[in-house]
Amino acid sequence: MKDCPECKSPYGYPMGELFACPECGHEWNPDEIDESSLIKDSNGNVLNDGDTVIVIKDLPVKGAPKPIKAGTKVKNIRLTDGDHNIDCKVDGFGAMALKSEFVRKA
Repeated sequence: MKDCPECKSPYGYPMGELFACPECGHEWNPDEIDESSLIKDSNGNVLNDGDTVIVIKDLPVKGAPKPIKAGTKVKNIRLTDGDHNIDCKVDGFGAMALKSEFVRKA
């Protein structure tokens, strides 16, 4: 079983060379990777759930007296859709969303 690239359903099943989703009806070839759906860091490396990343520049945080400093290591990231495409917990700041363009893979 593979996750559907359209609706993220975990019930994708093989149908010959293709996979099909019983929830949305989408069919796809698992060998073809859609480059537009990949989330990349500032250096162009592909990010995955659970990766560790390093912040590359000071990032101001609303309501916090100090920014997240460049060089801060963030462990166990979770990728999401949207402008801020990384959900994570930053030591000293708590849960927040970051943009992938401001981090690099550790």
